[in-house]
Amino acid sequence: TNEQRGEIAAGLTKVLADSYAVYLKTHGYHWNVRGPNFGALHALFMDQYTEMWAAIDLIAERIRALGELAPQGYGSFGNLSAIKDGSPDNDAEAMLRELAADHETLIATAQAAREGADEATGSLIDDRVDAHQKHVWMLKASLG
Repeated sequence: TNEQRGEIAAGLTKVLADSYAVYLKTHGYHWNVRGPNFGALHALFMDQYTEMWAAIDLIAERIRALGELAPQGYGSFGNLSAIKDGSPDNDAEAMLRELAADHETLIATAQAAREGADEATGSLIDDRVDAHQKHVWMLKASLG
């Protein structure tokens, strides 16, 4: 029904907002990371934000396929996401810990949106959870 599609799309809008927030933070940390592991972390963050960038489009297009408008703009995303901006002053370890926690928040958002989702949306969410679990693993493995 239209109501069910609206509820599914509402869950996806939160996934989209969290994804965009983690994407932006990861991209910023890619620019600002420093220290003895700069090269490895700079590359890791680029791999992760590049993967997320492609996924953001898929999530927004799924919202549209459900007949709803996708949110856009910093204000809209900020109102939908609990993920806070990162600080360029953070050291590499703080960046890694913060990003791992943010991905875990995003996983929880996605899992909540998964409840009651149709097959196509559920498949998309499952793919995103898998990707973010891998990102968490790589971030945590990069800690000392």
